[in-house]
Amino acid sequence: MKTILETKELCKYYGSDENLVKAVDHVNLKIMQGEFVSIVGKSGSGKSTLLHLLGGLDNPTSGEVWVDGKNIADFSKEQLAVTRRRQIGFVFQAFNLVSSLNVWENVVLPVGLDGKKVDEGFVKDILRTLGLEKKEKNLPNTLSGGQQQRTAIARAIAAKPSIVLADEPTGNLDTGTGDEVIALLKLSAKKYGQTLVVITHNEDIAQMADRTIVIEDGKIVM
Repeated sequence: MKTILETKELCKYYGSDENLVKAVDHVNLKIMQGEFVSIVGKSGSGKSTLLHLLGGLDNPTSGEVWVDGKNIADFSKEQLAVTRRRQIGFVFQAFNLVSSLNVWENVVLPVGLDGKKVDEGFVKDILRTLGLEKKEKNLPNTLSGGQQQRTAIARAIAAKPSIVLADEPTGNLDTGTGDEVIALLKLSAKKYGQTLVVITHNEDIAQMADRTIVIEDGKIVM
């Protein structure tokens, strides 16, 4: 198996002197292609910061982030934007759907932004997999929380990224819906050969992963 995501001595610090916060502190990790990894830790442990660094949403203070063999820590803003659009799908706790666009339009939006032709058969298959095939024309405000989160997952997958990063994707959902969303995320990642990295507080969700990474005070402790 090949390494798809890797960090080397990765650090993200805020403030200085006595106000210095080491959000991510010399983290070394490797994630293999097709792996489902959960990252757990208390609030303020640095797990969201780590996810943002892995996805090129934030720049490290020092260290390296390798995505599919390239060190994105040295990339320009434009290069990072292209990498995010083409290789990384994001799912956040806030669904971040565009309220004036229907489900189909929200899902294909990143593909259009990249100037690519939409693979309609692929998108329809994703919507079927996530149980949204009858909701294509619906606006987000007519959907339940679970359906909105599934739409966000479909959008993350539609551009065929090699990596899907999810930050507390079930945080706004009840337990039953949350478990269902994670099961669907796992199913779609397996089906489309994607690497899945999920940040969660939820022990049940962590146990569904192939491997769990625990973070405390910006460091990996297991």
